[in-house]
Amino acid sequence: MSTTSPDPRTLADLAAAVAAEAAALVRSHAGVGVADTKSSEVDVVTVADRAAEELIRARLLAARPDDAILGEEGDDVAGTSGVRWIVDPIDGTVNFLYGRPEHAVSIAAEVDGEVVAGVVHGVGHDVVYRAHLDPEQPGGGVTTRDGEPLTVRGPAPLGQRLLGTGFSYSAEMRALQAAAVARILPRVRDIRRGGSCALDLCQVAEGSLDGYVEEGVNLWDHAAGGLVARLAGARVERLPGAGGRELVLAGPEHGFRDLHEAVRSAGFLGE
Repeated sequence: MSTTSPDPRTLADLAAAVAAEAAALVRSHAGVGVADTKSSEVDVVTVADRAAEELIRARLLAARPDDAILGEEGDDVAGTSGVRWIVDPIDGTVNFLYGRPEHAVSIAAEVDGEVVAGVVHGVGHDVVYRAHLDPEQPGGGVTTRDGEPLTVRGPAPLGQRLLGTGFSYSAEMRALQAAAVARILPRVRDIRRGGSCALDLCQVAEGSLDGYVEEGVNLWDHAAGGLVARLAGARVERLPGAGGRELVLAGPEHGFRDLHEAVRSAGFLGE
């Protein structure tokens, strides 16, 4: 393992360059069909997913051959540098398959287990969210959308908050999630289901959502977007969900306690 930690800004620069190249590749594959399925017949993988992840792995390892890589579509790669890349080549594959714009390339960099840099490149709208820690600001850093600083939306009562959520590929889990959504819906402004965890977290960061809750997302779905949200003033927690899988809850630090209680009382959380 390296005795000196790499600069988070440098890792973010590399992630942004690789994500831009991968986004262009994904865009060029518009209209391709399903290549495979994973957990269920609706959990799909496309040719574009695989091609984008192969490109991302190749570019990252060419630049930093001693790093580890965790990707959604490929085998894990061990490393010796203390840096691990967490890659989702297309977060929102079903949207991509249907020609909907809400899909993104997500790349995060961990150093010794802590996410220090992340990029979410929204492919459909060609928007780039990026974040990196600043070693001179303990716990702080920089988070932007297309180079402009991000901050969460201001305080609002629960009844005036717009929440994002998502649904599992498991029919049993969806039934639990739908029931919880039905219970929380009368208590909030409304619910949105975008179809990309990474982009939903970035929308919390920019203030176009007041909160986000979803059970069953994986590390590659939320690693980069979670950092973008946290550095914009959100709290992002990983909690046990009602269906037995990990749940991600995100919302502005102000008012987070109310959001947590509403999510708990609606039945999203496990015991």
